[in-house]
Amino acid sequence: MNFEEIIYEKNDGVAKIMINRPQKYNACTSLTLLELSQAFTDAWVDNTVGVVVFTGAGEKAFCTGGDQSIRDKSGYAGTLAALPVEVGWQTISSLIRTIPKPVIARVNGFAIGGGHVFQVVCDLSIAAETAKMGQAGPKVGSFDPGYGTGDLVRCVGLKKAKEIWYMCRLYTAKEALDMGLVNAVVPYEQLDEEVDKWCADLLEKSPTALKMLKYAFHAETDGVAGITHLGVGGLSMFYGTDESVEGKNAFMEKRKPDYAKYRK
Repeated sequence: MNFEEIIYEKNDGVAKIMINRPQKYNACTSLTLLELSQAFTDAWVDNTVGVVVFTGAGEKAFCTGGDQSIRDKSGYAGTLAALPVEVGWQTISSLIRTIPKPVIARVNGFAIGGGHVFQVVCDLSIAAETAKMGQAGPKVGSFDPGYGTGDLVRCVGLKKAKEIWYMCRLYTAKEALDMGLVNAVVPYEQLDEEVDKWCADLLEKSPTALKMLKYAFHAETDGVAGITHLGVGGLSMFYGTDESVEGKNAFMEKRKPDYAKYRK
């Protein structure tokens, strides 16, 4: 797969998705989001992938949200596939939350605005000591009424989440760790080593258990959508049973299925 604004690599069970716009502090365009959706979808369907690492190129930024230089009254210019950036953003957040594999945010620098939302919705976040994070919506005339608020409340509590959004302050990696925004903080030069350790630990775990746990964590708060993901996760396991195959075979052979033995 050839990309212009991201780098996508797969190696030894780990898919690495990197926003590659360091000259713009990894701020996203509609093309960035389209390519991110393609990479996350590929990582979803590739059964050799067990963990996804999401990060930004360079040492300065993980992601700083949408590229404000292409924004006007109608939203963000340069839309692709009839999806403006603000819609594409929710698409990526949804993919991160529903891909049946753990997603680790490798927070290498600034995680601001929509970029901060990305790291919030990742399953796990590992930050460099030099990283800084926070929201910027009210400063630039924007906001995230979905995952960027709901999941943040679940991470840090309602009062702190309101502070983060209303005040638009920047927080150090240590402050983020103390409030539950990230899982670990290490010196920048140890960031890749630490991420690799977490990936290796996850790859030793049952992929089905991790998938179902991920869906279970969101099922309570995501309503019908959450229950659907949890249920479909169970359905995918059911398809592999003899009982399910009997139903399919009976249909193809134009006979009544024999389910009696599966009631024992």
